[in-house]
Amino acid sequence: MLDTAPRPVPKPAPEPSPGLAVRCLRLLLSPWSRFALLVVVLAAAGVAVLLYEPQKFLADGWPPQFSGATAVVLFAVSYGLCAVAFVPRPLLSLAAGALFGSAWGLLAAIVGSVLAGAVSFGLVRILGQGALRPLLRGRWLVAADGQLSEHGFRSMMALRLFPGVPFALGTYCAAVSRMRWSSFLLATGIGTIPNTAAYVIAGSEASSPTSPMFLIATGFIVVTGVAAAIVAWRQRHRLGRR
Repeated sequence: MLDTAPRPVPKPAPEPSPGLAVRCLRLLLSPWSRFALLVVVLAAAGVAVLLYEPQKFLADGWPPQFSGATAVVLFAVSYGLCAVAFVPRPLLSLAAGALFGSAWGLLAAIVGSVLAGAVSFGLVRILGQGALRPLLRGRWLVAADGQLSEHGFRSMMALRLFPGVPFALGTYCAAVSRMRWSSFLLATGIGTIPNTAAYVIAGSEASSPTSPMFLIATGFIVVTGVAAAIVAWRQRHRLGRR
């Protein structure tokens, strides 16, 4: 007679557990590990600025061996790196005008601003987005994220043109959202021109504080600053009533 009894199905062999190296690699590549690295990088940049004070070097003068286009390029790179390390951009823009005049100073400041935005955007997008996006909860945060993600260029232009929004804060918010690189860079390059130009012109005309250009530039800075403060105050009280 044939044996018709059911035969036991062999159990699959257990998958080997990942080794220590694989587990360590997963831990290092986890969103919160990358976010911790981002915090360390930004903190180290801030400490380096406090220790070495590169903004004094930019404001006090430029090495005489560098001149012309080379000096402008080097200053633009220095401008961008210092802005990433939290040196105030208005100070750097004043230095650009004082060192290179209105035209070349504005070019160096705009290129430096775009470079600073690109570096900061890239750092937060690569190291911080994975950890921070799950924290976007609540009506206001979700709405802001949707605006930045769906209307990147227009939203970034508004943030850059409004002087009350810190440059770094706008960059970090854009990086956490799903804004495209092209929208961010183009809006940053265009949107920073008015306010940056005012500081560059003020720096270039600092030796003639009674000149019309200096008065116009400083007037623009004061008026936009006061307008930003008023808008921020009104928004704060409006939100407090809700």
